[in-house]
Amino acid sequence: MSPNRQAATAAMGHDASLWQVFTRPATRAQVNQRNVLIDGIGVGITAGVGSFLAVFLVRLGASSFMVSLLTAMPALTGMFLSIPVGEFLARKRNVVPWFARSRFLVLSCYVLTGLVPFFVTDAAPLVIVAIWALATLPQTVVSVAFTVVMGGVAGPGGRFTLMSRRWSILGLTNALTVVIVGQLLTWFEFPLSYQVVFIGSAIGAFISVVFSSSLKLPPQEVPEEQSDLVATLRSHGAALRHSRPFVNFLAAQFVFRWGMAMAIPLLPLYWVKEVGASDAQIGVINSSATFLMMLAYFVWTRISQRRSERLVLLIAAFGVSFYPLMTALTRTPTLLPLWAGIGGFFTAGVDLVFFNIVLSTCPPDNQASYIGIYQTTVQMAAFIAPLMGAVLADAFGLAPALIAATVLRLAGAALIARLGVGRET
Repeated sequence: MSPNRQAATAAMGHDASLWQVFTRPATRAQVNQRNVLIDGIGVGITAGVGSFLAVFLVRLGASSFMVSLLTAMPALTGMFLSIPVGEFLARKRNVVPWFARSRFLVLSCYVLTGLVPFFVTDAAPLVIVAIWALATLPQTVVSVAFTVVMGGVAGPGGRFTLMSRRWSILGLTNALTVVIVGQLLTWFEFPLSYQVVFIGSAIGAFISVVFSSSLKLPPQEVPEEQSDLVATLRSHGAALRHSRPFVNFLAAQFVFRWGMAMAIPLLPLYWVKEVGASDAQIGVINSSATFLMMLAYFVWTRISQRRSERLVLLIAAFGVSFYPLMTALTRTPTLLPLWAGIGGFFTAGVDLVFFNIVLSTCPPDNQASYIGIYQTTVQMAAFIAPLMGAVLADAFGLAPALIAATVLRLAGAALIARLGVGRET
């Protein structure tokens, strides 16, 4: 780690142990870090319950199209609204209330989901999908505000440390919640069993809103003159022409994310249709990915401190690129947990570095606006790439589609290397 980064890390209190941050935060910065970590616990609880949302819809009689809308709607909304939301947040001196309240609205939708069968029977799936359609707007606010708020809490030198701790704690909470919910679902008859756990997710929503709304950050500068969206975008375009590192990052990560997103629906289809993995084996595959990812956050943080974040990015980007290919070459379930674990390990490195780079390279003025631009590219890939993967799978088969995802990932990784993404300036 460079001397400047060491000084910034110490100034923000990120050199303190995790135990101290939780039990004896000595500064406002450490109190913010504790609140971020406990907020992660709340989010992990609701996310663990949320992993059963699609199953609940299927059991209520929802069609495959309605289930697919759950993943498509947030990406579609984010693709069109991330830039306007970014502009909106850039005009707010304090983004924290918008982040906390929007997060609470999204998490509360799990509670509303559990309440629906008390009032509606035959149309329950349609009502639940409508609830989550409305949730896409606050979800877009959260996706943009999250990066701004976490960047403010972490500071330039503590992004790896803070996010590795948060994502590991969130992942552990999520995994434990999934296990507990799996047991609770056997206690009652359907649909009451699912209703109990979805309504119970209010615990996580309450924890999240209490601690996320307690974050204290310096007010951000807001533009003195208010311009319409078109004029504002033109000014951003002029600024981007002088922000080559940010533009290079946008281009490289966009290609890379297409390869990442394309494989998401293809992998479980391949596990079931081509390899014949059982539900228990699929559980092991997902668990190995989650477990290795939690460990990897700390490993990659240590490597970035001793070497450089660019080294972490290059190793992780090229490493995770081969995950779809190795899966496509596999004909037995035995090896799938290994490939999933390796994929999760490298994905953690990409997540950490991407989070740091978007904050360190975007123009400092109106940061939320540029993060909105970044989120637009993320959501575009998240919406279109899986559809493209499905088309390729129908036309040529699952294995060729996974190989195409590998090629896209490698092309993105090559762009990362060629354009100098992550290089310290």
